[in-house]
Amino acid sequence: MLSSVIVRAVCEKKEGLVFALVWIHLLAAMVWIGGMVFLSVVLVPVLKRDGAFAQYALLFRTVAYRFRAVVWGAMGILVATGLTLAAGRSIPLMDPSRWPTIFAAKIGLVTLLFTLTLLHDLVVGPRVRRSLGIPEAERSARDRVLLRYSVLVPRISLLVALLVLLLAVVLART
Repeated sequence: MLSSVIVRAVCEKKEGLVFALVWIHLLAAMVWIGGMVFLSVVLVPVLKRDGAFAQYALLFRTVAYRFRAVVWGAMGILVATGLTLAAGRSIPLMDPSRWPTIFAAKIGLVTLLFTLTLLHDLVVGPRVRRSLGIPEAERSARDRVLLRYSVLVPRISLLVALLVLLLAVVLART
């Protein structure tokens, strides 16, 4: 199988392949984190300016759906390249008790980030969309709380993603 050939090559320290996998891994992380920063720091504040977000809801939803596909693709690439690179560093993937502390912390945060992404895409996002479809005067207290605090999920996700990136740098330097 191709995957076992790649893992074997990485374990044998085939520098060109390791370089390519690291580059692909970093590119996927950059696309994901860069997109999160763009949405949070650029797009949403611009669309909310002057209280005009409602008129741009379709634009935002279209961008968000497109970005979701990019994110899930990046996540798949990150898992595949990350596991391969870890195996190449002789990290015993099936024995977490022997993982280096930084690697264990990174995997823990990656798991949290994936969970937050699932929560955002499959639970919070659809509920927010449904709540926004209800006239403001008819929204329940639960709807208002959801709309007020739903912004925390992507913000926490961005913070966790930046921490994963920090741990990746520390791990690469050890």
